[in-house]
Amino acid sequence: MIRKVPLANNEVYHVYTRSIDNYITFRDENDYTRVLEAIKYYKHGKVPTSFSNYIKIKNKKFFSLKYELNTNNPVVHIIAYCIMPTHVHLILKQLNDNGISLYIKNVFDSYTRYFNSKYQRKGTLWESKFKSVHVESNEQLLHLTRYIHLNPTTAGIVKEPEDWPYSSYMEYLNKSDEKICNYVDCLDMDMNDYKNFVDDRMDYQRELALIKHLSLE
Repeated sequence: MIRKVPLANNEVYHVYTRSIDNYITFRDENDYTRVLEAIKYYKHGKVPTSFSNYIKIKNKKFFSLKYELNTNNPVVHIIAYCIMPTHVHLILKQLNDNGISLYIKNVFDSYTRYFNSKYQRKGTLWESKFKSVHVESNEQLLHLTRYIHLNPTTAGIVKEPEDWPYSSYMEYLNKSDEKICNYVDCLDMDMNDYKNFVDDRMDYQRELALIKHLSLE
């Protein structure tokens, strides 16, 4: 859905999409893997094959690298993400006009088709409009990445953020083979410093006010 007030190019936004009535939309590893593949795939403006064909390709890493090296039309940069059972947090930098809106539509329409087919249901999964808020500084961005990486621990799903495989946290610590995010131009922090920053929960609670208006929940 194209928004009435377009989001600005080359700006960073916290984007939040929630399921209808807190419906559990990610129920097993295959569901999480499916939406992660869509998150990676649709960041490109023009794609060389359909997503259904893409997921059948065995060597996706090679395919993605080959395509990324030969494409110059990404619509967004993904800075961070966290997939929760009923909602998804994304931090995105818009690169093309209406890039974020088109990206969100492609990702979540694709996942809805998959989910409805798998679980034999009909209708939408998501609230009608995704929420977004402009991230105005690198300091806000840093705290916001910590906020979304701590979502699984805040919700009591896991004890430590590194125990949740469906966020960008392990990529930030350089402990993941996934290379989904593009945050180097926005954040400059040693991985050990970042881990300490995330683990420092007392500071997190005190500094939460810095990004309270960005949380969207």
